Amino acid sequence: MSGDPRSVRTGDDAHDEVAALFLEHRRGLLRLAVLLLDDERVAEDVVQDAFAGLLRQWPRLRDRDRAAGYLRTSVINRSRSQLRRRLVARRTGLRYEPPAASAEANALLGEDRRAVLAALRRLPPRRQVVLVLRYYSELSDDEIAETLGISPHTVRSTASRAARALGELLGEEDW
Repeated sequence: MSGDPRSVRTGDDAHDEVAALFLEHRRGLLRLAVLLLDDERVAEDVVQDAFAGLLRQWPRLRDRDRAAGYLRTSVINRSRSQLRRRLVARRTGLRYEPPAASAEANALLGEDRRAVLAALRRLPPRRQVVLVLRYYSELSDDEIAETLGISPHTVRSTASRAARALGELLGEEDW
């Protein structure tokens, strides 16, 4: 067999490293996508596509320590694409119907949480993403800024406006 054995090892290393990232970050990324898309099946596809994209890009990735941020950004961008497709379909007369939640899922999801999620989905996409990344993924303003490609100041002002709007939608005064 001809060829440099190091190139084979590099490919295996990429698979091993991406597999390790998958085990560490899949669940959090899936939750992020589900919150943005309200559809677990599509969220799973989005996360899987993000990891496949990372594997393809691995040889060109300059800073492997930033791979988790790459994945997070990829999931957000792919989720936004899915949401745009839904919007286009709606405009052309097709209606997106998310899968009905099972009785078990509804029982586990409290009324307050359902109200917050429904209100969150009424916010503009950037505000949704900033709130999800801040309060659900517990990212700092700098991490959110890097993920979204915006300044930390924009993150803070967007989060403030989003929290205020969410509070208004929920009938709360202290947001």
